Amino acid sequence: MSSKTIFAFAAAGLLCAAIAHAQYPNRPVRIVVPSSAGGGTDIIARIVAPRLSERLGQQIVIDNRPGAGTMIGGEVVAKAPPDGYTVGYAIGSALTMNPTLYAKLPYDPVKDFVPVSVIANVPLALVVHPSVDSKTAKELADYIKANPGKLFYGQANIVAKVATEAFSAAAGGKMVEVPYKGSTPNVQDLVLGRVQVSIEPVATVLPHVQAGKLRALAVTDGRRSKAFPDLPTVAETGVPGYAFNNWHAILLPAGTPKEIVAKLNEEIVKAARHPDVAAKVAPLGVEMVGSTPEELQKRANTEREHWAKQIKALNIKAE
Repeated sequence: MSSKTIFAFAAAGLLCAAIAHAQYPNRPVRIVVPSSAGGGTDIIARIVAPRLSERLGQQIVIDNRPGAGTMIGGEVVAKAPPDGYTVGYAIGSALTMNPTLYAKLPYDPVKDFVPVSVIANVPLALVVHPSVDSKTAKELADYIKANPGKLFYGQANIVAKVATEAFSAAAGGKMVEVPYKGSTPNVQDLVLGRVQVSIEPVATVLPHVQAGKLRALAVTDGRRSKAFPDLPTVAETGVPGYAFNNWHAILLPAGTPKEIVAKLNEEIVKAARHPDVAAKVAPLGVEMVGSTPEELQKRANTEREHWAKQIKALNIKAE
């Protein structure tokens, strides 16, 4: 085969690739959600999906892949063809905590993904059973310090575990961990008083707080939730330095062409910021946001370094 023929084939290949990128997407797009259908993460993804479908002009298929601390879903995305048709919906902890918590991951959280956008801030609430005589996070911290090991906390996932252990450490005390397979059984036992403390998404515990079955002390974020402005942050109530921000992001497999990353970033940000989406997630306490890929990468890198130090200092192990 002559050099001219080889060059012609190469040029034709590049032209076809360019045309395919320009026409992206021309078939349904799959969003891999690393949680069960009906869970908080899944609900947010399904609220955004119709708007994204409108903007892309293609069907959006939600593919639930729960389990293993979101690693099952992450592996599916990492090993998918980098063509823009498999999109990852990620919880921030998968990028920032899992690399330290787990000795071995089925993917490299830095090298195997391309960042697209931060999509949502999902505030967590520090809540207690009414039998606990604490009206603020500071009062709870003081009790934990004075009575180490007397309170039991329920945790439904590794995010809640790290957030609660970090709070106990900031208080200078210790609580007894009770692990659960999901928020539903955790909150059920919290309402019954079988555990006394928990950190859960605001939307998960809000109905029980409104019914007087639980008491919300604070949000864990570094700033108040726009959805619940009257609920202070943990730091505001007298536990300085404590901040635990829970967020979600959109990723693509490494090697995805820049043109596709840019296209998906533009459309996912517009879909997430649509007024209808904001209205639907507001009762969940969720704040829809958008970012550049570079902003997402910077946030993940900064928090990965921070939580690596914290997790090691607290000697937290994933089970």
